[in-house]
Amino acid sequence: MTKFNEFRYELLPHPAYLPDLAPCDYFLFPNLKKWFGKKRFITREQLIAETEAYFEGLDKSYYSDGLKKLKNRWIKCIELKEDCVEK
Repeated sequence: MTKFNEFRYELLPHPAYLPDLAPCDYFLFPNLKKWFGKKRFITREQLIAETEAYFEGLDKSYYSDGLKKLKNRWIKCIELKEDCVEK
């Protein structure tokens, strides 16, 4: 907390669970789920290798565009005072 106070950051309360901002709803996971489709993996290593191949195959703009969308969703959430954000 010393560094936190030193930089004069404002400590915000942890928000309640918001379905519009749930990690599973971020841009990464729905597309990964589609990519996996009905694939089955025998070992954990196979799953990890396929997941790494998926993320390595994405263009850098995919990540920056997705993060920009997240920023807009957070702004909407703040403006609506934590009410659900329409997509």
